[in-house]
Amino acid sequence: MKKTIPLSVSTRSAAQNVKDMRKAGDVPGVMYGNTMKNTAIKCNAKELHGVYVKAGENTLVEVEVEGKKVPCLIHAIAFDPVTSAYEHIDLYAVDMTKKVTTRVPVVFQGECPAVKNHGGVLLTVHGELEVTCLPSDIPESFIIDLTVLENLRDSVTVAKLKVPQGVVITQSPETAIVIVQEPRKEEVIEVAVPGAEGAAAAPGAEGAAAAPGAAAPAADAKAGAPAAKAPAKK
Repeated sequence: MKKTIPLSVSTRSAAQNVKDMRKAGDVPGVMYGNTMKNTAIKCNAKELHGVYVKAGENTLVEVEVEGKKVPCLIHAIAFDPVTSAYEHIDLYAVDMTKKVTTRVPVVFQGECPAVKNHGGVLLTVHGELEVTCLPSDIPESFIIDLTVLENLRDSVTVAKLKVPQGVVITQSPETAIVIVQEPRKEEVIEVAVPGAEGAAAAPGAEGAAAAPGAAAPAADAKAGAPAAKAPAKK
């Protein structure tokens, strides 16, 4: 059985101002589940942070309230969207003889050969998996060895995981957890050069532009007309 993490909480009145409570360094919350009726609680924010970092949502927390110790899972935590401070906590009291459903994180280890040797892109499809088991059997994490991904399009599915006895992953065995995608090809964009189409004809060609400084032929000149004579000198 995994070691549980202790957390001290105290009951509170539902009429208490939660804003004042947070300013005092406490986090309001509620405990429920199993045979326990919904109970409004509060706990120290710093103590809660230390517990949440260690336990997450898949490790048992031994909650001490009014002299009793109740095994719980952290069911949900709300954070302030601006300061990220703890705003509210839900603790789910479990029956150690009954199965629960919770989420377990996936941890990746090793270097992926398909990325290193073939330029593949590692795509994480699921960062956590949902499991059903007794509270004492909840795994801390699922370890995936990335060194088995040697080629492009290789993947690790749920079926390839080593699952402890008594633990059932709710996703189907064919569910991909991580995939090596082919590298993206660079898109070639053709840029039209202004004036490239219908460019000026080469020198000497019909309709070629006159050379700089050359006089343009008169528009109404007749073809083959004799050149005008210069006035005779006296």
